[in-house]
Amino acid sequence: MDLKSTPLLEEHKKLKAKIGEFAGWLMPIQYSGIIDEYYWTRKNCSVFDTCHMGEFIVHGDLKESNLDRVVTHDLENMEINRCSYGFILNEKGGIIDDLLIYKLQKDKWMLVVNAGTCEKDEKHLRKYINGLENISENTAKFDLQGPLSREVLKDILKDESDKLEKLKYYHFDYFSLFGENVIISRTGYTGELGYELYLSKKNVEKLWKLLLSDERVKPAGLGARDILRLEMGYPLYGNDINEDTTPLEAGFEKFVNLKKDFIGKSALLKQKKEGIKKMLVCLKSNSRRAPRHNYKIYLDGKEIGYVTSGTFSPILSCGIGMGYIEKDYFEIGKKVLIKDGKIEIEAVIVEKPFYKEGSLMK
Repeated sequence: MDLKSTPLLEEHKKLKAKIGEFAGWLMPIQYSGIIDEYYWTRKNCSVFDTCHMGEFIVHGDLKESNLDRVVTHDLENMEINRCSYGFILNEKGGIIDDLLIYKLQKDKWMLVVNAGTCEKDEKHLRKYINGLENISENTAKFDLQGPLSREVLKDILKDESDKLEKLKYYHFDYFSLFGENVIISRTGYTGELGYELYLSKKNVEKLWKLLLSDERVKPAGLGARDILRLEMGYPLYGNDINEDTTPLEAGFEKFVNLKKDFIGKSALLKQKKEGIKKMLVCLKSNSRRAPRHNYKIYLDGKEIGYVTSGTFSPILSCGIGMGYIEKDYFEIGKKVLIKDGKIEIEAVIVEKPFYKEGSLMK
């Protein structure tokens, strides 16, 4: 698979420059091969090195810290040991970043942000939030994804295997590993059963080797990750969502709590009242040819949008992608033409996710 023309390569370069001494643990484009890693994740268990992600701790309750005003999450009703997905928005409702928030204690939260936006996020957060601590430098993170991931982790945790077995989707807990309390959450971005492991930097190599000593586990890189998340219709920041798009346009209103006050709310309410002009859709090609970033979308000879992400889906044996089109032209099953120069790809607008047979909720 040729990834030279995609933003993944640039993302990898930026992350490598950012991590410095962590560079040896940075997720590469591939290890054994993108397709091999993709299928291994769908059938077995893969470990993704996500040490490059940014982590912040916010100390204080919602009023003291002002956290609630900066994110779209419903934090007031959030229970301890829960995770929540949402957004940091600018005044225009544009997405500064998408992130996960972990409620560690009544007055303590962990924010997990994208690596490429970590510096930008911190600058924005410090303008509004009290009690912000950047723990990224000393925090390591691995993602274990695949239908066998629970069994792999249970063998590692042994005495706490029952606790892991009971861990529900979008929940987390603390587990003893290498003499420290490790946070393990169950979320994921592949459509398969998956867990995230947060631990101290000093034990990162030890855990990596322990995971790969299990014959059920192989490492996977950015290339496989991109196919897996795209088959689920999950957005990649910088491609499918950015500061020029809102959660409403991207179809993620359910991750926005419009009952509370937050930065960007007035812009979203206005947009909701007037109606969105563009919307993010899923596109399935009629061939093995994949739509690519910035290819144009046409209907009856008229340009109606552009592709934000695209790839070849090995399991569907066709090209898939996501992109924004003018809302007035949206209709599931509608046929469109995707073009770039002399390249023409016949495609159809479909519901997400593309892949529906995963082990995510098992």
